[in-house]
Amino acid sequence: MDRRNTSLHSTSLNALCDLVSNTAKRLLVVGGAGSLYVNKEHTLCVSDGADFPEVFKPLASAMAKALKELRNRNDVKWTYISPAGDFRADGERTGQYILGGEELTLNSKGESVISYADYAIAMIDEATKGNHIQQRISVVSE
Repeated sequence: MDRRNTSLHSTSLNALCDLVSNTAKRLLVVGGAGSLYVNKEHTLCVSDGADFPEVFKPLASAMAKALKELRNRNDVKWTYISPAGDFRADGERTGQYILGGEELTLNSKGESVISYADYAIAMIDEATKGNHIQQRISVVSE
């Protein structure tokens, strides 16, 4: 992981926000799972866990920082969509997902997994329905 490029999460997201500022245009952001909370008090994140890979901590930190900055943008109709902890490029497309919020959500099997295909379906659903303006949501396979 090239730590020099982690600042691009904030700078590029800020540039995108500036482009759609004070317009009706929506900004949907593909987030990360590292910043999802693992407790009800919202003091511990997935990336704080002992088993979170050290190599991904700079990326998770940069994405959490960008989300924090995004939360201060009241001039943009943004939605930040965090995937499950296991985000599978080659995972099966089921067409089903569970919508979560700020906390890591597990499915009925106790897993936090979603395919790229099902994540894309959730993103399109959010884009067309627009139910979570200026919120972070998360998605996990059923």
